[in-house]
Amino acid sequence: MELHVLFALFSLLFSVSSANLVSLLNSNGLAFFNCFANHSPASTSISSVVYAPFIPSYDSIFQNTIQNLRFNSSVTQKPQYIIVPQRPAHVQAAIICSKNHSLQVRIRSGGHDYEGLSYKSKTPFVLIDLVKLRKVKVSLRKATAWVQAGATLGELYYQIAKETSTLGFPAGACPTIGVGGHISGGGQGSLMRKYGLAADNVVDAILVKADGQIVNRATMDEDLFWAIRGGGGASFGVILEWKVKLVPVPTRVTAFNVVKTLDEGATKLIYKWQNIANKLPEELYIRIILTVGKNDDGIRTIRANFNSLFLGTVDQLMPLMDESFPELGLEYENCREMSWIESVLYMNDGKSDEPIEVLLDGNRNVTKGFFKAKSDYVTKSISEIDLEAIWNVMEVGEAGIMIWTPYGGRMCKISPSETPFPHRKGILYSIQYYSKWQEKGRVAEAQHLGWINKLYYFMTPFVSKFPRAAYLNYRDLDIGINTIGTFAEAKVWGEKYFKNNFKRLAVVKGKVDPENYFKNEQSIVARS
Repeated sequence: MELHVLFALFSLLFSVSSANLVSLLNSNGLAFFNCFANHSPASTSISSVVYAPFIPSYDSIFQNTIQNLRFNSSVTQKPQYIIVPQRPAHVQAAIICSKNHSLQVRIRSGGHDYEGLSYKSKTPFVLIDLVKLRKVKVSLRKATAWVQAGATLGELYYQIAKETSTLGFPAGACPTIGVGGHISGGGQGSLMRKYGLAADNVVDAILVKADGQIVNRATMDEDLFWAIRGGGGASFGVILEWKVKLVPVPTRVTAFNVVKTLDEGATKLIYKWQNIANKLPEELYIRIILTVGKNDDGIRTIRANFNSLFLGTVDQLMPLMDESFPELGLEYENCREMSWIESVLYMNDGKSDEPIEVLLDGNRNVTKGFFKAKSDYVTKSISEIDLEAIWNVMEVGEAGIMIWTPYGGRMCKISPSETPFPHRKGILYSIQYYSKWQEKGRVAEAQHLGWINKLYYFMTPFVSKFPRAAYLNYRDLDIGINTIGTFAEAKVWGEKYFKNNFKRLAVVKGKVDPENYFKNEQSIVARS
């Protein structure tokens, strides 16, 4: 045994209590720690990288970024070990030692996975938590940035803004989301109509494969580089870093929120929006956030928030809105001019006057709770009569929200096979259904799940068909899971996320992970 390994193990033994030392010696823990030390750099402090349940800080590390409390109960199977890598070699060691000890791995970057697949498993597993791999390096000369997978979108946006006011990055509205999973699932956001998805703007990546090898675009198979940009990186390896292309943004942009209730003509406005939102100039993004509230008489009603970002000044926006969407009645006082980085804050919570340093706060506006999401794509406008019927269903029960996100622009100019993300030409808008609650217990869960499932079922005639498509980043295990691990079984849910691209993803899986080491309930399965 090498000297640095002995030193690491002695350091570990002295760092645990006598009771925990017995637990360590009576389990396979010492063997796992020994393996990890053997495969790590000599300077590694094992006790600051590997955490087992008997180590006092284990629980706080496990709980730290879990957002969905549905998957954080006393009966949730927790990892045998948590690895918090401080360098790429620690990820290599984690994979090698997990395989040697017949343990699966789960990979967590931000903890926002809607179904908890990044930190839970039905079989014994190791959690690789990338929380300490969060560096961002911006190159103004090349208009690119390297961003480690454990960084949040807020950290990426902040570092870009620190360097320049004329470049941005097209990704999601929530600053606390981890870039590792967000980009690998596609990554839609307010710049998508101008520049496409986050995944459309990836130019390189660094990944650890199932054999422990670290590869980048130049050394990985080009099919693998295709697969991780929208096909879900966790099926193919551990993504360490993305190199992304930054995009031009004007020094001043304009944002607005205009809220209308049913009494104020929301239904007609939404019907009109369906027919124009994907045809508007690609600099203009108007999504609709639908909630259930009360009107002036205290009666339940639908509230439609027309939430918009325009890449230009208010003086440029107003004539465009007067021509294309005069029915909304947009006024100058509804609009706010700001920098692009201020619009990131505004599109998240309606505020733009806070210091941009709040983007570095991973807990900003984060209230942990119980939640469920589902998704759809719409290819034909829904009639006013049918919209009214949808409102009737939405208003009943423990109501959540719907978010309707416009496509068109750059999104319909990219081939559906350019990346695994296939939802391009012909899509009017996507829908996210979302329900969140704070009450514990099965009764509350049943009520909220009942609302979202009933609404999702009612929407069946109005959304895409054959398959009924879904967005991977709004993960939904209701549409199918892997139980026996066959291609035919995975195809049921896989074609909903990826359509015809699922077959190519399965071929790539067979090439880069033939033993199917990286697997979960909705991981890609090789085609036999």
